[in-house]
Amino acid sequence: MDLQVSIWGVFLAMALTIIMIFRKINPAYAMMAGACAGGLLGGLDLPATIEYMIGGAQLLTPAVLRILAAGVLVGVLVESGAANVIANTIVNKLGETRALLAIALSSMVLTAVGVFIAAAILTVAPIALMIAKRTGISRLSILLAVICGGRAGNAIAPNPSTIAAAESFSLPLTSVMAAGIGPAVVGAGLTYFFAKKLSAKGSLVTEVEKAKVDKEDHPSFIGAISGPLFTIFLLSLQPLFGIKIDSLVALPAGGIFGLLMMGKIKDYKFHISSGLQKMSGIAIVILGTGTLAGIIVHSSLNDLIMSGLNFFHLPVSFIAPLSGAFMSMATASATSSSAISSNVFGDMLLENGVTALASAAMINAGAVGFDFLPHGPLFHISRESLYMDMKERFIALPYEILIAVVMVVVSTVIFTVVF
Repeated sequence: MDLQVSIWGVFLAMALTIIMIFRKINPAYAMMAGACAGGLLGGLDLPATIEYMIGGAQLLTPAVLRILAAGVLVGVLVESGAANVIANTIVNKLGETRALLAIALSSMVLTAVGVFIAAAILTVAPIALMIAKRTGISRLSILLAVICGGRAGNAIAPNPSTIAAAESFSLPLTSVMAAGIGPAVVGAGLTYFFAKKLSAKGSLVTEVEKAKVDKEDHPSFIGAISGPLFTIFLLSLQPLFGIKIDSLVALPAGGIFGLLMMGKIKDYKFHISSGLQKMSGIAIVILGTGTLAGIIVHSSLNDLIMSGLNFFHLPVSFIAPLSGAFMSMATASATSSSAISSNVFGDMLLENGVTALASAAMINAGAVGFDFLPHGPLFHISRESLYMDMKERFIALPYEILIAVVMVVVSTVIFTVVF
């Protein structure tokens, strides 16, 4: 019989991890240290603690491989200029009269087609600054449009969070992506509403901060969007026709197809290497996440949660969105929270009649909702890319939290009431 970690060991592991992340320790090391301390103080000896940590990391190895494969598509989109072309095309088509809608949609579409949210923010930020300068809208409003638009896109994207949820529940990636459409649409609408409300609040963009966007050797819009569309086509073959093309193949294939369509195939080595560098950090964090998940899986946390749900007469399905959201708040990482929640609570959800798709969708909605908190990198990337001071950046947090909560509620309603 496996040794079990006490609930206090789990709480200690989580608390230590959160404290270390707040103190800017690398999240992978923070989770490894938290897992080790939690196991030892939770009643295990050192060999058992290490065994559980390694076992947890091994569970996430398939997700790590798919995340690394996604780096090919990400590298192509970012380094080829495709991401800039997509964002600029949306802005130009909608025009300055719909500036905030254009900014939010640009960020949403970039993340939805596979650009990592941090890269999407850095891509859209210079365009948003130029529009804000010309139209006189506030820095606070464009921040909300950029970061929350990206979050809405993240709910329907072939990103690491979605990959982790799909892998844990053995689901086609496109199924989990499609399950996020409702929260994404509502989140995007609410983002635009609040951004409009804040358009005259806060500081304005000055002439000095006006950014330039380099358009040299950028592809056409058709070429720019061809890679993501080809990836989605390959992934959709399984739910539509029963032909399984794994994301491990579909994601890099989309990147290579995009290079062919843009006439940049001769530079494939550069794009692939760049994509690998961008995703390797995420892959390492996922392995660190696995060590923490390995400790939590072998604990009495599930029993405690079931007792709490029974006491308050709540359905078991609530575990999915709540766990995704809580882990996201703790780690400020959509990928880590999705991986931990899916692996720790997946079996419990399935055993109690919650479908795999509902579980993955609600966990993912919670996971992508709260990765903007101050102890995570997105908070600071968004602040620095839009030249905001810390005080003004904190003003946006209540609006971001409300949008995230609504997205989680929408996903929960869809998969616990409608279906």
